[in-house]
Amino acid sequence: MDIIQKIFEAGVVGCGGAGFPTHVKLNSKVDTFIINGVECEPLLRTDRFIMLHRTADLLKAIELVAGYLEAKRIVIVLKKSYQKEAETLQKALNAGAMKIELFLVDNFYPAGDEQTIVCEVTGRVVPPGGIPLEVDAVVSNVGTMVCVSDAIEDRSFTHKYVTITGEVADPVIAHVPVGTTIAECVGLAGATGDYRVVVGGPLMGKVVSRELAETMPIIKTTSGIIVLKSNAYLVNQAEISVPQMVNRARAACIQCSFCTQLCPRYLLGHSLQPHRIMRKLAYHGLCPAIIDDDDVKQALICCECGICTQFACPMLLQPDRVNSLLKKKYASAGIRYEKKDENPKVRPDREYRKVPTKRLAARVGVLRYYDHDVGKLVEHTPKRTILPLTQHIGVPSEPIVALNEQVGCGQIVAKCPPEKLGANIHSGIDGYVSAVTDNCIIIEG
Repeated sequence: MDIIQKIFEAGVVGCGGAGFPTHVKLNSKVDTFIINGVECEPLLRTDRFIMLHRTADLLKAIELVAGYLEAKRIVIVLKKSYQKEAETLQKALNAGAMKIELFLVDNFYPAGDEQTIVCEVTGRVVPPGGIPLEVDAVVSNVGTMVCVSDAIEDRSFTHKYVTITGEVADPVIAHVPVGTTIAECVGLAGATGDYRVVVGGPLMGKVVSRELAETMPIIKTTSGIIVLKSNAYLVNQAEISVPQMVNRARAACIQCSFCTQLCPRYLLGHSLQPHRIMRKLAYHGLCPAIIDDDDVKQALICCECGICTQFACPMLLQPDRVNSLLKKKYASAGIRYEKKDENPKVRPDREYRKVPTKRLAARVGVLRYYDHDVGKLVEHTPKRTILPLTQHIGVPSEPIVALNEQVGCGQIVAKCPPEKLGANIHSGIDGYVSAVTDNCIIIEG
């Protein structure tokens, strides 16, 4: 069985983003293989933990994948501030005489964005609506590479490393089965009181209530859990309704264009200009005609990093949420970004418009957690897991287990449909199947 088949069988998907099936992403030949250890969002420490504590597994997987890709250049990217991680990696690389390069970037946001990292390492710009493969590169997250290492040893993707920090007594890295509830993970770090949770990072994560956290599971793409007070700035921002958001945009946008000037996609030379979208929204609202506007269609290439909303806009408007809403409308209408014969060039002021991560953390009210020591590992096995059938880009997985069936840890419980883009799903605990629905499989230990 070759490496791509092993990755497919193990159900590996991208751990650092939207969960693109890894067996598809790595099934190519490229000039440059980039391993992303930047950990884009403030507060998250998962990838740093992996680089420190699973160094040998990480490097083994990188070498094997790079050989399959026939990559001439192999680069691990991390921030200049990750001194301990860089030293650990370099020591291992020297000991193994490995031809893998460490590439250090400044501490800015979103340095770990896939298209941003390609530009930093290669100087090439991924075309709007494109992928790194179009500029002869492949990018994979360090967490994904550790899952690949497990797959090579015939171990399925059943567990996740997750940062748990914020309003907790003991910030930790939790190593838990996929399907463990958010609330159970929060309990591992000693959170109490009336809290809210950001699933993911503070910029791109989703704010959920304590009640929802009781039933919301860790999935393959979950990288962090940020516990916040119920009146925190990010919580209040998330509670603004869509009608309120649109009305504020129509009433208060002053067309300063700061959202565009600091937009990472615009700075890469893409044609996205959020202030123009906000202007059209102010003139026309969300009427059907606005959907056909060429400026508005640029929302399709927004990466939803949140800089426009959380850092750039002086009026506290939410251009990224507007773009997200528009993208959903385009998706429901079956409209995709129409690629043109574009050759974008990095804008000359990009180097001076990178947003410092620590300043951004202060702006969104999480600076007090920025220097938390999150190095303690907690292993935990729950008595119950909830496994959504959609944990990745592509079609939902199809259950292959029946109600009350006994399953073991590592056993496949849902398969990727034949000839479809998707991923297999495996149980992370021993137990029996207590429910099989259109959306998930529940396993009781």
